[in-house]
Amino acid sequence: MRDDMTEAQNTKRPGALIAMSGGVDSSVAAWLMQQAGYDCTGITMRLTRNETLGQSGFHTCCSEKDIEDAAEVAFAMDIPYEVLDFTADFREKIIEKFIRVYEMGGTPNPCIDCNRYMKFDHLLRWAESHGMEYVVTGHYARVEQDEATGRWLLKKGLDEGKDQSYVLYNLTQEQLAHVRLPLGGLHKAEVREIAEKQHFINARKHDSQDICFVPDGDYARFMEDFTGKHYPAGDFLDENGKKVGTHNGAVRYTIGQRKGLGLAMGAPVYVCAKDMQANTVTVGPEENLFDRIVYADEVNWIAIPELTAPLRVTARTRYHQTEQAATVYPAGEGQFRLEFDQPQRAPTPGQAVVLYQGDVVLGGGTIVAVE
Repeated sequence: MRDDMTEAQNTKRPGALIAMSGGVDSSVAAWLMQQAGYDCTGITMRLTRNETLGQSGFHTCCSEKDIEDAAEVAFAMDIPYEVLDFTADFREKIIEKFIRVYEMGGTPNPCIDCNRYMKFDHLLRWAESHGMEYVVTGHYARVEQDEATGRWLLKKGLDEGKDQSYVLYNLTQEQLAHVRLPLGGLHKAEVREIAEKQHFINARKHDSQDICFVPDGDYARFMEDFTGKHYPAGDFLDENGKKVGTHNGAVRYTIGQRKGLGLAMGAPVYVCAKDMQANTVTVGPEENLFDRIVYADEVNWIAIPELTAPLRVTARTRYHQTEQAATVYPAGEGQFRLEFDQPQRAPTPGQAVVLYQGDVVLGGGTIVAVE
């Protein structure tokens, strides 16, 4: 009997927490892990209780409709399923930071923060406390271990059009050791085909596109509703500091924006700078938007333990930007300076800059200044 018990313990299937958003990607990730022999549990994070935030269902994540879809897929797969309430932490770490960055003149990236603080922090700790070894998501990226160094590597997904390595650059070595991304080697069409063969309810569901707590895209109105503040009108200035019009509140404009300015200046103008204290927005020709040097802090290195000397890399300062050749230099603890070979259009404080060598994510950070 004891030998049988020991053998059963030794053959116990590894536990995997599947972060199920209600979309097709996480559903297929769950199915692939189940087929690979993992003991799967589906989890959906409830991030907001405001029912109006999730009405579209098909274009945001974590709405009530998404929870229903995730539950139905889990039921079809016959795996346990739970909804975990993270509304308080989401409010503090994601929504309030989102507002803070905009009010300081930056452009935030809440999806990166959600991955960092919610999916791969809270869920990993929850999995560990419930005896599970891995957290699994439907991201299009790959996790591999470097045999030579023992370091865990984050690599691009093979589907270049869907690659999500950019939004995962904050993953630590400890997290990467316990993260599985089964879609990294697949293309989106293959994922939908698997979902259709399994008759998943969300096989043809649209991908989420919007910020989940601002489904209508009007982030400034959301900020005013959330904070009770009113962001007042102020002056549009030209590159010489001359007033050329009146704006509707500096938070409503992003660096590089052309549409919606309401200015007739004889030639196209773009938002080139904002002074949040003076509540001014400076506009100018597009050539004023280009910068070669980017400074970043809150840096996370993945493929290397630290940066000790200049390195040649490629880099993105936006999610779907084509990578650009650059050299990265050490710039103090938790910081780096990045010099692009060619000037880049509107690298913006608050956004992530992610560094690559081939298909490997070297690391990344948050843009704090450009020149």
